[in-house]
Amino acid sequence: MIWKVIEIHVRRLRHNRVEWLLTFVVPIAFFSVFAWIFTHGVGTTPKVKVALVNAADVQAADVQAGSADDSVPASEAFQRCQQVLDHLAESEGLRVMKGTPPATGLDRKAAETMVRRGVATIAVVIDWEGNRFTADLLNDSSDQVASQVVSALVTQAMMGDAMPSAAAPISAKNNEPPTDTHTRQANPEFSQFVRKVAAESASQSPPDASFTAAPAFAPPQIEVVNILGQGKSNPVISVYAAGIAVMFLLFNASTGGGVLLEERENQTLERLLATQMTMDQLLLGKWFYLTLLGCVQVTVMFLWAQLVFGLDLLGHLDGFAIMTMATAAAAASFGLFLATLCRTRGQLGGLSVIAILTMSALGGSMVPRYVMSESLQRAGLWTFNAWALDGYDKVFWRELPVAELGPQLTVLMAAAFGLLVAARVLAIRWETA
Repeated sequence: MIWKVIEIHVRRLRHNRVEWLLTFVVPIAFFSVFAWIFTHGVGTTPKVKVALVNAADVQAADVQAGSADDSVPASEAFQRCQQVLDHLAESEGLRVMKGTPPATGLDRKAAETMVRRGVATIAVVIDWEGNRFTADLLNDSSDQVASQVVSALVTQAMMGDAMPSAAAPISAKNNEPPTDTHTRQANPEFSQFVRKVAAESASQSPPDASFTAAPAFAPPQIEVVNILGQGKSNPVISVYAAGIAVMFLLFNASTGGGVLLEERENQTLERLLATQMTMDQLLLGKWFYLTLLGCVQVTVMFLWAQLVFGLDLLGHLDGFAIMTMATAAAAASFGLFLATLCRTRGQLGGLSVIAILTMSALGGSMVPRYVMSESLQRAGLWTFNAWALDGYDKVFWRELPVAELGPQLTVLMAAAFGLLVAARVLAIRWETA
C-alpha cells in the first residue's frame, strides 16, 4: 500500500504542470538569476559615477590676491591637480559624469549637489597644499563599495606610475570614525621610497649656507566625507523597508487578482456579468480595492519601521504618500494582468512566483543595484521594483523635494495604465465564452 501511495503521487506530479514547474524549473531559474548577478555583477566591480573638481582653480584667485599659500604658483598647482583628474578620467573603473572639468570648471558646491541628487556617487575634489596633494571624496555612503574603489584610484593617480599601489591615510567624517588601517598597511615600495629620499637628503650637503633645501616629498592625504546620512538614527532602514514592501506588495496584488480566476471557476463571474455590471466596472472595482489595500500594507510597514527602527516617516509624508499610491497602483494592475493572462489559479501561482522574485532580484529588493554590473542595472529598469526603490531613495535618503520624483512617478503610472488596459483586453475571452 505504501508503494501505491507513492505511485499515485508520482502520477499526479507527472500530469500537474504547475507542480512540475515549481519543483524543477523554478529552483533552476532562480539559481540562474542569482548566479548571473553574482558572477556578472557582484563579482565584478561596476564603474563608479564620479564628479571631478579641481580645487586649485578656485585657489588661483586667492593666490593672486595674496591671501593663500603662494609656495607653488597657482598655474602650476592647477596643472598638477588637472593631471591627476585627467588620469582619473581615463580610469576604467570610473565613469565621469557630465559637467566636470575641464569643460565647465565644476566647483565643490555643484559637485556636492550632484551627489545629493544621485547624479554622481562620489565627487573627487583635488587640491595642492604646500608640498602634497589633498583630496576630499564627497561620498554617498549608501554605496559602501564606491569610496574604497575611488580612494585606491585617486591614490594611484596622485602617486604616479612610480608607485601605483601606495596607500594614503584615509579618514571619514560624519558617519564613520577615523581609521589608520591604510597607514598601518603602507606599501613597502612607498616606505622604501621615503627612506631613500631621506637618506639622500641627509648625505648631501648644500653648496653654501644660503642654500635652502626643497621641502621633502609628502604622501597625499585623502579624506572621505559622507554628505548623506548624517543626522539619521538608522540611515539605511528606508532602503530595506522599501525593498521588502514593494516585493510583498506584488505578491499581495497577484493573490488578490487570483480571485478573478476563483470567480471564473465557480461561475460567480458569469452571474456577476449577467447583472448590470460590466467587465470594465468589475476590473476597475478590483483595481481600486487592490490599490487601496496596497497603500495600507506599505503604510503599516513604514509605520512599524518608524516605531521600532527610527525611520523618519512623518518628516517625509508627502513624498511617501505619492510614491506609495503610484507603486500600489502599478502593483494592482500587475496582479490583474497576471490573473487575466492565466487560465487557472495554479498557473497564476507558478507564474507570479517566477515573475515577482525575478523582478525583485533584478530591481534591487534582494540585492542592492549599485553592486550589479551596468548591464544588470539597465535590465533592472524594466521592473517597477527599481523605479519604486529609486523613488523611495529620493524621498528618505536624499531628502529631495516631490518635484524630483517625476521620472519614477511617470514610469509607475504608465505601467499601471498599460497593464490595466492589457488586463481588460485579455478579459474579453470571459465575456465571449
